[in-house]
Amino acid sequence: MIDIADLDVIFLSYKEPNKEHNWLDLKSKCPWAKRVDGVEGSDAAHKAAAETADTERFMLVDGDNIVDASIFDQQLDTATMPEDAVIRWQGHNIINGLKYGNGGISSWTKKFVKQMKTHENSEGDPESAIEFCFHDQYVAMKECYSTTVINHSEYQAWQAGFREGVKMSLDRGHRVKPAEFKKRIYRENLKNLLVWMSVGSDVKNGDWAIHGACYGSFLTTLMTGWDYKITKDFKSLEDMWHSVHESTKDDIQEKITDLHKDLNYHLGINASYLEPDQSKFFKWCNK
Repeated sequence: MIDIADLDVIFLSYKEPNKEHNWLDLKSKCPWAKRVDGVEGSDAAHKAAAETADTERFMLVDGDNIVDASIFDQQLDTATMPEDAVIRWQGHNIINGLKYGNGGISSWTKKFVKQMKTHENSEGDPESAIEFCFHDQYVAMKECYSTTVINHSEYQAWQAGFREGVKMSLDRGHRVKPAEFKKRIYRENLKNLLVWMSVGSDVKNGDWAIHGACYGSFLTTLMTGWDYKITKDFKSLEDMWHSVHESTKDDIQEKITDLHKDLNYHLGINASYLEPDQSKFFKWCNK
């Protein structure tokens, strides 16, 4: 058994607009936390975090996370897990109320991180090009110990939705034909994708997260000439955002409705824009 309080805790931030607030919040709960900031590339950033950690196993907190301090009272029974297990707890999404691995606190070993090749270093492997979770050592925990605050700005919300819209429209990193979409996409991913596409209008910048999820799925499933691996390149996403924002800012709900029509028709799904009261009710029912 490993006491989590005995592990190094690394705060990994990039350009999150709320990262300084979240860093101070973490330090108030975990005075021994260390920080890695501004490293380009997800794989490189994780390797920098591993280098910063002094303990072989360490905890990782993303820059958009508010941590529940009770996690530092927990223990890990790694004897029941694969060697060098990558452990991820659920994160509570502040926009749509979802609780799953996206944005949650994670735990890694220095050995695993140094050897892995993901995102910008994936070397053509579609499973690791934009995601970490397909390794045999991946362990998903049922508990939730953080809130992912991704609506501090319009771009932060849109980027979060877009990335999930792309990832959850793929089958282990591979494109799926529209006619096979409902059969091939993992059921829990499909359910979460529909929530991203539909829920959140009741909170600040929630519409931008909804649009991002719809647009990411639209490009991935219906625009076969579009390279979904661009999702790992944050500079490219920023460039895309400027164009999208300019053409969408004045009628975002209409743009969402248009995307829903295309996605529902071609993929056979039932994405639907929930008004603020409907979004609140959905999240209350799914607490």
